Amino acid sequence: MHNLAALGFGPDSLKSFSKLFPGGKPPAGFSEITRDTLTDGKLQLTQVLFSAPAIAAYKAAGAAERSSYYAKMTARGEVVQQVATAYLRAVAGASQVENAQALLGQAQVLEQHEHEAHAAGTAANLDELRAQVQLQAQQLALIAAQNQQAKDLILLKREIGVDPAQQIAVTDPAPYSELAARTPEELRGLAYKSRQDYQNLQNQVTVYKALHSSARAERLPSLTFFSYYQTSTVTPVNTHGNFVAMGMLNFPIFREAKVRGDEDAAQADLLSVTAQLDELRSHIDAQVRSALLDVNSNQKLVEVARSNVDLATRALSDETDRVNAGVDDNLPLVTAQATLASAQANLVESLYQYNVSKLALARAAGVLEQQYRVYLGE
Repeated sequence: MHNLAALGFGPDSLKSFSKLFPGGKPPAGFSEITRDTLTDGKLQLTQVLFSAPAIAAYKAAGAAERSSYYAKMTARGEVVQQVATAYLRAVAGASQVENAQALLGQAQVLEQHEHEAHAAGTAANLDELRAQVQLQAQQLALIAAQNQQAKDLILLKREIGVDPAQQIAVTDPAPYSELAARTPEELRGLAYKSRQDYQNLQNQVTVYKALHSSARAERLPSLTFFSYYQTSTVTPVNTHGNFVAMGMLNFPIFREAKVRGDEDAAQADLLSVTAQLDELRSHIDAQVRSALLDVNSNQKLVEVARSNVDLATRALSDETDRVNAGVDDNLPLVTAQATLASAQANLVESLYQYNVSKLALARAAGVLEQQYRVYLGE
């Protein structure tokens, strides 16, 4: 709304313009208050055509994304190793229970035999007492093995996210397979290509290199394009349009102190991550060599433990025949049972350690999640 009188156009002012109107006077009903409508539209575009810091920041963002991915995969590898180790421990516990149950059955047979022999007057009371002691010792061993197995299952359920009250059982026997011969150099090269923590640090180096380049590029000029188109309509006047297109070249001035500070900070971060990468490279070499030594050593222990079980089984069978034939008392037989129990326990533990060492080797090489079946021989 426009008030002409308020703007200085009173009746006397209008008379001076009377000759401009038809008939020499303003039309009848001419109002000193007028009204018009203004419509305005504007479209604006701003685009940075060249900015070295922005380009470096874009590269840093891509490397940071990849670094986050490898950090996630590193955590996944740790979960796989923990779950597999807990599972192998549960399998070993089940094997210990089976061995204890088998030895308990043998001890029961021996105790019944000695009791009947003593009742018949063909065996001394000492032999029956010795058999009873051996029976109770095997009962204690079975109770301890069952308790340990229950705790191993609780740990396994915790690792896989199952309610501790949920009843589960392992049905697979302890796996055993020999690994193909690999040299430390081959495994180290595989680790450099496959380990997620190594890839993570490599991408972090890329990030800080890009950030350092971005800090140095703050001294360079930047080019920006700016444009807009505007249209205005005043009723009842026709539409009027106008546009602007221009480029802006910006030069950083009096910013050297800030640029140097950003550059020094980025350089310090880059040196820190580079040192971590060098340390990890050395650590991978040592880790692979140690894991390979453990695998070879534990494999030999399994072979010796299996041989001991075979020998102890044969010794127990021979002593059982001697006792049944009345050639000897049951003291060597009880000793043979204890030897077999110890040999079986050593075999179960050596199998567990061997499989865990193979998992550690796969983890050190960075292929645990993809090749754990190969390393366990399933």
